[in-house]
Amino acid sequence: MKKSLAASIGSSGRLSADDEEEDEASKMAIASYQAREEEIERRKMEVRERVESQLSRAEEEAKRLTQVWEELEVFTDPMRKDVSSVRKRLDMASRDLKSLQQICQKKEKEYKEAMEAFQEKSKEKAQLTTALMELVNQSENFRMKKLEELSKILNLKA
Repeated sequence: MKKSLAASIGSSGRLSADDEEEDEASKMAIASYQAREEEIERRKMEVRERVESQLSRAEEEAKRLTQVWEELEVFTDPMRKDVSSVRKRLDMASRDLKSLQQICQKKEKEYKEAMEAFQEKSKEKAQLTTALMELVNQSENFRMKKLEELSKILNLKA
């Protein structure tokens, strides 16, 4: 590992083509990840809007059915059974919407946790990269000092 990193850094201190390719691959992976995150966020918003729309429609329909129900209670009408059936279906739709809302909240929580984990790993990677560069610099400095000492010893003997 030390040899490959030391070999990849030239006399100008620049990274080799392999390192640039790795950086480019990292950038592409990050860009891909960001694109996927944007797509997830867009889809999440679409689902949220649909759920909210359905929820408001269900609430409006529940109000209307309540009014109809009150009017029908005044009369003894053969449609009473139909209203009861529709009301049961409306209650089922409301329960389904509540379940969907809970699923959305759970998915949002999972998304936030995954994003936090990603950010932590990114920070860790940056810290490790910094530590690696410091170690490489220290190693190069140590070797240069040793070479200078050996050169002085040879010059003294010559």
